Amino acid sequence: DSLADVISFGAAPALIVYEWTLRGMGKLGWIAAFVYVAGAALRLARFNTLLEVADKRWFQGMPSPAAAALVAGFVFVMDDYGVDPDGVRWVALAVTLFAGLTMVSNFKFYSFKTINLRRSYPFLAIFLIVLFFALLSYQPATVLFAMFVVYSLSGYAVSAWLALRKHRSAPPPAA
Repeated sequence: DSLADVISFGAAPALIVYEWTLRGMGKLGWIAAFVYVAGAALRLARFNTLLEVADKRWFQGMPSPAAAALVAGFVFVMDDYGVDPDGVRWVALAVTLFAGLTMVSNFKFYSFKTINLRRSYPFLAIFLIVLFFALLSYQPATVLFAMFVVYSLSGYAVSAWLALRKHRSAPPPAA
């Protein structure tokens, strides 16, 4: 299962973005694709070793499916809008490196495993879900990419918020 995950969420997105634009960057493009694949492999290895002891509410590092959606979604959006790959080559490099390195980071990403669909939800939550699907049917590439950009940045925001909260609750140093 982990080998299939490394291929699906590691090698495949890296190959897509490499062939789409990173190939023209020579060794730099190859390194970015390699960092992404290595990040996916290390992320999945860490996930498997921490499976029994990890807090189920959080992932440590961005999950590899989200990283794959970020990288492949970038290509999807750029292709959908007819953007020349050569014009966004450096952005593609940055997105690929960001995703690869964020997978092996220690930032906390919400896991969505604690959502209980059997309890009632406020009207606003149901409305937002319906709105999401309406927007998704209108602009699938843009909506999905935006969703994964927000999720990839949420790990940094949540980790900063948790660190700030921990810092504020710590007793002041003795004089």
